[in-house]
Amino acid sequence: MLDHEYTTKDIFRKNFFKDWKKEMTVDERNLLTSLSKCDFNEMSNYFKAQSEARKQMTKEEKLKIKEENERLVAEYGFCVMDNHKERIANFRIEPPGLFRGRGNHPKMGKLKRRIMPEHIIINCSKNSKVPTPPSGHKWKEVRHDNKVTWLVSWTENIQGSIKYIMLNPSSRIKGEKDWQKYETARRLKKCVEKIRNTYREDWKSKEMKARQRSVALYFIDKLALRAGNEKEEGETADTVGCCSLRVEHIKLYPELDKQEYVVEFDFPGKDSIRYYNKVPVEKRVFKNLQLFMENKQPEDDLFDRLNTSILNKHLQDLMDGLTAKVFRTYNASITLQQQLKELTNSDDNIPAKILSYNRANRAVAILCNHQRAPPKTFEKSMLTLQSKIDAKKDQLLDARRELKSSKADAKVKRDEKTKKLLESKKKAVQRIEEQLMKLEVQATDREENKQIALGTSKLNYLDPRISVAWCKKYGIPIEKIYNKTQREKFAWAIDMAEDDFEF
Repeated sequence: MLDHEYTTKDIFRKNFFKDWKKEMTVDERNLLTSLSKCDFNEMSNYFKAQSEARKQMTKEEKLKIKEENERLVAEYGFCVMDNHKERIANFRIEPPGLFRGRGNHPKMGKLKRRIMPEHIIINCSKNSKVPTPPSGHKWKEVRHDNKVTWLVSWTENIQGSIKYIMLNPSSRIKGEKDWQKYETARRLKKCVEKIRNTYREDWKSKEMKARQRSVALYFIDKLALRAGNEKEEGETADTVGCCSLRVEHIKLYPELDKQEYVVEFDFPGKDSIRYYNKVPVEKRVFKNLQLFMENKQPEDDLFDRLNTSILNKHLQDLMDGLTAKVFRTYNASITLQQQLKELTNSDDNIPAKILSYNRANRAVAILCNHQRAPPKTFEKSMLTLQSKIDAKKDQLLDARRELKSSKADAKVKRDEKTKKLLESKKKAVQRIEEQLMKLEVQATDREENKQIALGTSKLNYLDPRISVAWCKKYGIPIEKIYNKTQREKFAWAIDMAEDDFEF
């Protein structure tokens, strides 16, 4: 990891050195007192050489590795569930390494230890053949619990969280869960106006608890914020959601940039990704926030009479199966559907329609705050693309010149051969124009996507039937929107949705 920017961060280096020292002998500990004096280049070069050697492998060697991997998948990659053979997601256990976490995680750099068979719990049915542990080892436990969907679990040593091996996303049980999730969000659509009227009424409630709950719900609905759970101090990164916002995370402006009643949010969200947004809100919400902040210190809770369980219990009373998360799915899916209606032009060619789709997807990713750091190779790949565009423009100029002279020839000669030549020159110009447009669309798309991660919302928050219906309606091949793995995951939606599907 020497070339990684993580290794420049103080907290990463500090945690690594502390954990490394625990592995040293007394002599080593006395000898190595400062990480900055250690030189890891020899090891680093060894791994680089290994990686280079893998790239230089012959076709036969690569095939041998591929066959071995396929053999492992055949042996360990499947299980039988309710008499159906199902594919297992990822049956390989993570090797030891250094914990990175996302964002500014306080435990980055700590040592992730090797998982041994003695840490592993196997979950299978009573009459099945239990997998044999590696020789000389035994499993921590074998249990037969048919109320859960995991097959293997263990506890990792950094945060003490439980990790699982599950079925593949394309499995029946995952598909059904997915479908149910989107059906719940569609049920919310039917009663969302009633719920909105209820929380608006509660802004004036005599009860402080009801006011706080209704303002939090307004934010969850309007801004697609996560609910935010309580956490133990210092164990995990200090990230917050709506219910756990503190006074220091918001600023109120009666007027800002010619807008009234503006709330400025600035807090570390999930995976320590910063959520920053300035939003004009309704006057009542603004007045309530002023009230919630009265006589409080910056580190005090904004909604001190509210937590996620109180909120979700209230939502459950409003609609069966409703939780704060359903609002996120509902608002994401409905936004995609509205944006697709607004942005798609049926006369556009396929690349332009796909750009419209990505723009609609981008609107959702922005709503859900799915950010990413610009890829390291971004500048380089943009330059490469730009030079392709420039070359294509030159090619188009040449083709147009040739077409012009063909037209002049055709006026004079008027024979069959010249006519055919003119037709082929016209087609060539058309073809190059299309190729140029495709490249320019690609460049726009890449530039707009620089800091937005589209994948998360596409896989977890958007009802795939909206995308499938859109593809069918406009004659777009589904593989332009979903890759092979995603098509397997959403097979249920591809079978189910017709071109007139409405979320």
